[in-house]
Amino acid sequence: MRAPYGSGPPAPAVLAVRGAALLLALVALARTSVHGIAEPGLALVFGLLVAAGELVRRGAAGEREPAPFAAAGALAYALLGDSAGRPTTHGALQVIAVVVAAQALAAVARGACGRRADADRAARRTLTVGFAAVCFQPLYASGQAERWFGDGPYFPLFPLTVLALTALCDAVLAALLARSAARVEGPGALPPYGSLLVDEVRALAGIGTAIGATGVVTALGVAVAGPWAPAVLCGPLLLTQVSARRYTAVRTTCGQTMASLARATEIAGYTPPGHARRVAALATAVGRELGLTGPRLTVLEHAALMHDIGQLSLLDPVAGGATARLPAAEQRRIALLGGAVVRRTGAGPEVAAVVEQQADPYREQLLAARIVRTVNAYDDLCGESVGGPLRALEQLRLGTGHDHQPQVVEALGRVLARGGLTPAGAG
Repeated sequence: MRAPYGSGPPAPAVLAVRGAALLLALVALARTSVHGIAEPGLALVFGLLVAAGELVRRGAAGEREPAPFAAAGALAYALLGDSAGRPTTHGALQVIAVVVAAQALAAVARGACGRRADADRAARRTLTVGFAAVCFQPLYASGQAERWFGDGPYFPLFPLTVLALTALCDAVLAALLARSAARVEGPGALPPYGSLLVDEVRALAGIGTAIGATGVVTALGVAVAGPWAPAVLCGPLLLTQVSARRYTAVRTTCGQTMASLARATEIAGYTPPGHARRVAALATAVGRELGLTGPRLTVLEHAALMHDIGQLSLLDPVAGGATARLPAAEQRRIALLGGAVVRRTGAGPEVAAVVEQQADPYREQLLAARIVRTVNAYDDLCGESVGGPLRALEQLRLGTGHDHQPQVVEALGRVLARGGLTPAGAG
């Protein structure tokens, strides 16, 4: 789950990315206005493709790239060497100028329709496309790429290599922007950059692969068939986008269902108000601290939301929702019932397994289960007013022989030491 964007002034890293993109855009636009547009027909085709892709984009929750057509069109123009068998002469700066102009045109049109433009995404695309164009265009125009790869079946290795480097560049920028904008219930609790970078690189296997492949194939298609190729070759990307959005919608619905069920224990008086939300937020931060990313982090968050759902089987609520006082057999029964409920939500067997293991010794638990158990105990201890977070952590450290993994307790301490989370139990 991607961290929510916070309010307030932009972080220095965000300002640096925006400033670099603005400087690059100004240089490209100035050079293009002075020297004119080479191959204006091709520039118009790819400019319209980028603008149209930006106009129809939808920023659905959880989508890595809401404008895949724009991204694929921009990459294709950056990796374009020939058109219908004739070498092109547009160069790297014209690629940047056309993409910037298309994004600006789309932003104006979206603003007229009451839809907000995303400055950070536009800056990131400008820098990413600029990186691809600078890597490809000079080497192709000078003939160095042909000397390295030949003019035969091995030549596509050149744009594919540039594409791989561009994807890495985009992941670096995306992780940097995400970390600078992330807030977990307060200032200071930024997830580790390495974890976010791994998350972004893993995400390339999804819609990113389709965008990159479409960009390369479109550039090669234009080299053979001319400017009409994009209209045909972008079709498969549409099907991929539709499938990805359906999957995102299913995941969003599942998450909303679990959030509603998690509140059921609070409404019924079995757990304190806000307990599930606090445990989920803090467990996610601890998971990032321990290097969890992508799907494993999502499993952890969902399990943290649902870890107390089995308490609904109790005739009378436990004081403060702290089931640790119950006999071991009763704790085990509650955990198994909670896992059975989770399986019926469609959250997946991984989430159910974490919930079912809450009553087990930590040495027999999955890492996600260990994190949920420790964070849940921390929230319970703070709710009992044991003397604040430091005293609660001290009690958790005393239980590392059987109940809590030392590495998880120490990771929790590091997250809390950064002061980025509201103390558990505060409501």
